[in-house]
Amino acid sequence: MVEIPERPDPASSAPPAVPTSADVARLAGVSRATVSYVLNNAGAVRISEPTRRRVRAAAEELGYVPHAAARSLRAGHSRMVLMPAPNVPVGPLYGQFINELQWALSRLDYTVVQYAGMGLHGDEAARAWAELRPVAVIVPGGGLGPTGVRILKRSGTRAVVTLGPERVEGAHALVMDHYGVGHGAGAHLLARGRRRIGVVIPQEPGLEYFSRPRLEGVRCALEDTGAAVTELPLAYEEEAAARIARRWRSLGLDAVFAYNDEYAMLLMRALQDDGVMIPEETAVIGADDLLLGRLLRPRLSTVHIELPSGRFLAELVDRVVRDPGGVPEAHKVLGARVVHRESS
Repeated sequence: MVEIPERPDPASSAPPAVPTSADVARLAGVSRATVSYVLNNAGAVRISEPTRRRVRAAAEELGYVPHAAARSLRAGHSRMVLMPAPNVPVGPLYGQFINELQWALSRLDYTVVQYAGMGLHGDEAARAWAELRPVAVIVPGGGLGPTGVRILKRSGTRAVVTLGPERVEGAHALVMDHYGVGHGAGAHLLARGRRRIGVVIPQEPGLEYFSRPRLEGVRCALEDTGAAVTELPLAYEEEAAARIARRWRSLGLDAVFAYNDEYAMLLMRALQDDGVMIPEETAVIGADDLLLGRLLRPRLSTVHIELPSGRFLAELVDRVVRDPGGVPEAHKVLGARVVHRESS
């Protein structure tokens, strides 16, 4: 005799009901409006602290979270700030800045979403971002043009902010002065008596947005001094650094600005392995002032870079979201000062 398995009760296999704000209101003994005010951090409405605690406790007990889409419909816009992932390698300094920015935006009740759209560029990338209907987009590096800004604004994005060496028409901008970083490094090496200066040009795609202005800064610092500049293309690989080190003496260089501390450490290690004395034969300077540079021997000279605070940018985003019709602002940032150590 074949046993026929019992059919499961449809009611028992159904997913549990999603808790609603009405459920929270009943459990906390308040109105749904009060639940909304408390959980959406509406500071303009005065609600006692005991009531706030009771509502939060009820929401936690039920596992209730506000519905972002519904909240966006009520407000007329979302609270999503989209941050496209940089399409270039980023170092510890930039990573620290991004962490601070995300924390500051969350304190202002924005939801930060990082978008990893590999292979998307320019207007195509802007259309992909616009599909998510963010209230703000913060674009690192280059690649976004005026058309992309218009695409985002037509889709309802209130704040478009770029972080890069140049302004983009229609967008607010934090203009990074990479030219000043190179100028400071070049002036330092010149003052130390160096006249044949190499400048590392990273080969990783996208870094030209930053390396080219730094190169031009070095050139300007050495203009009309009789000093010469030699470009040094370099991939971030040990073997690539070793190849340059093996022909270093044939290049006739007595100093190098290595783009940043990470490239400086890569190249300095290769030079030392090949017997090049630092700083006696070749002075080395980087940029970013990373802790690891202070642990090297000789300690690495560098250009200390002051990024804007994450809080400053978060407040700019919030101000533009509240008043999207204002004239786009441009803030020149990235203060640079040379820190002289033993490597130069």
